[in-house]
Amino acid sequence: MTTCVFIQLRCRPGKTYEVAEAIILREIHSELFSTSGDFDLLMKLYVPEGQDIGKYINDELLTIAGIERSLTTLTFKAF
Repeated sequence: MTTCVFIQLRCRPGKTYEVAEAIILREIHSELFSTSGDFDLLMKLYVPEGQDIGKYINDELLTIAGIERSLTTLTFKAF
């Protein structure tokens, strides 16, 4: 079973659209939104079964240039 996580991303000034484009090109997200507040982007991501969540996010997402900070929220059960 895949694990659904939500990741908020803070981008370096002026880099939000470049980061969003890089995420889209990697095709790792389920949904991607521009947001207001402390973070610039919010993405919904399904981590493949058997993958270490932290390593997957680090290797597949956080290697994108322009990401300054991330906040990951794990999910447990859908109602």
